[in-house]
Parts: sequence; C-alpha cells; structure tokens
Amino acid sequence: MTRRTLLASACLFPLGAQETQQPSPADPLGQLPAPIRVAVNEVIVPVTVTDDKGRFVSDLVQDDFKIFEEGRQQKIIHFNRERNQPVVVGFLLDLSNTNRLHWKVFQEAAIDLVNTLLPGDKKYAGYLITYGNEAELGVNTSSDPEKIMEKIRKSKPGGGAALFDAVHMACTSRDLVKGEPIEPRRIIVIIGDGHDTASKKTLDEVSELAHRNLVTIYGISTVAFGFSSDGEKNLMRLAEETGGRVEYPLNRLYKDVSGYLSTPSDEGNYALKVGTGGYASEISKGIFNSIAAVSGEITTQYIMRYIPDSSDTGKLKRNIHVEVGLANVIIRHRKFYYPGTP
Repeated sequence: MTRRTLLASACLFPLGAQETQQPSPADPLGQLPAPIRVAVNEVIVPVTVTDDKGRFVSDLVQDDFKIFEEGRQQKIIHFNRERNQPVVVGFLLDLSNTNRLHWKVFQEAAIDLVNTLLPGDKKYAGYLITYGNEAELGVNTSSDPEKIMEKIRKSKPGGGAALFDAVHMACTSRDLVKGEPIEPRRIIVIIGDGHDTASKKTLDEVSELAHRNLVTIYGISTVAFGFSSDGEKNLMRLAEETGGRVEYPLNRLYKDVSGYLSTPSDEGNYALKVGTGGYASEISKGIFNSIAAVSGEITTQYIMRYIPDSSDTGKLKRNIHVEVGLANVIIRHRKFYYPGTP
C-alpha cells in the first residue's frame, strides 16, 4: 500500500468554557443528554473518505490517520466513526430569477433533501433560509421537517441573490441547539448557482465566519446543462474550504448517452429532447443522485480532535493536513482553521 498525503479539515473550538452546551433563545429539541466535555483550544477535525469511485470508506480506525498542523504531527485525543451522527442542517434556498427555468424541479429536490436529513428524530434539526434580494429566516431551528417543507412549497423565485448574507444569517441569527458545534455538528446545504448580486457581506467575511463557527458547507448547483454561472467559483470556495463539496445534477444529463452530438434536431443536437419524458427522467435521476451523495456524506464522517502542541497564536490561519495509510482514497476537509476567538 502506498501512503497518500491529503489535507484534512479542522477548526479551533473558540469558547473558553469546558462544555459544549450553550444557552440559546429557545431549545427546539427539548432536553438533550449531558454535555460533551471539550478542552479549551481543542481542534475538531471532520473528515470524509471515499475511494476513487466515490464510495464511502467507513471502516477506517484511528491508527489509519495522522494529523499534522504546520508540519508538526499532533496527537489525536478523540476519534469517532459512528454513522448518522447528530447534525443541525441549514437549508439555504436560492429564490433569484436565475432559478426560474428549473424551479419546480429544485423545489421538489429541496423538499426531498429535508425529508432525508430530518427524519423526525430529535437528534437531527434543521432550519430554512431563503434568499432573493434579501436573506430571510423562513423557518427557525426545528426537528419538524414539515414546517420547512411547507415553507418551501409556498416559495417562489424572483429578484436578486443575497447568498453571502444568507450564509452570515445561518451563522448568527437562528436558535442554537445544546451541544453545537461538537454534537450536533453544523452543516449548511446551499441549493443555488452561487451568484450574489445583493449582499451587504462579502465572500471573505462569510468564509471566515463559517470557519470560526465550525460549519461545513455543501452545494447542489442549479446551473443548467450547457450553461455556466459567474457564481460557481463562490459555491466551490465556500464548500471546498470548509470541507464540503458541490454537486452538479444538471451538468451530467448526457454523460451516459452516446451519440447525442450526432443526432440532429431543431432544438439542438440532443438525444434527450427538452419536454420529453426521457429528458425529465434524466433530470430527476441526476438530482436524486446528488441528494443521495450529499446526504450520505453528511452522515458518514470521521470526527477527530486534538490539542495543538504549540501555544503560538501569531498566525491568522493554521494549515492542517492528514496522512491516510491507504492508496487511491479521496478525503474532503477544511484546509485551515483560525486560532482564537472571532
């Protein structure tokens, strides 16, 4: 077996207390188990490992990992590989004009995703933020998926896109669940094309805020086949820097169709013609696969923690990488963390 050096994710737990329990404006989940005790300055490292075909590698043990901070190996003091760990998921839904073309399709996709990630168990919670000209907290933190799904059903696209303000709102303006961000972990799923035309906040601001709040961001892109969006780089940066990834369900419609460029038709050289059952079926298949990939990754992560062996906090950001003792694996991660409090 060859050893492959890969980057991993981490973010410094920025609280001075020894417990992860936090007071919140409301406790939407009621009584939860006793708090997990976390040492001051602990670094938390969520890691996703897949093989070269995208299948999750879920049977690794602590000895398979080595964590390095600024080139110095660190001692792992906590390791967890349990499936279906508690999470708080923020669903950020793009209501801008650019999503009118396939709005009904992505509206149903958002509902399916909520239904998948919030099965009604109190250890899973979620909230909805919609964004057009402004970001709006549509449904506050709750374990009830029906509240979120009903709001999505009533939503309609129109106007600009305040994506960065929506990410900022997700980090600052909702009810917290006891135990965040250790257990449950914090996840954001953006369903949109990544462009921003109306935010007061900047990409740099919300990227740092997401890191400091231990948020992992995923994206389900609404960019249609054959098109591109200036905002794709925004979506990619937010996801990749925080340890998530972006799915493109509409950009792979024809990857398994042979000869589509050699099939003449008035509306274009496509074997799957717009408006036909085959076209609609491929769209549904692509979105279903994207939902399965994102939901599977959120619930299948390794969680590790360590205390840095250096007290030097002079650097604004500290780089982290992980070595995994397996060949041909892919790992997703945050690329750095911010020491100290915001």
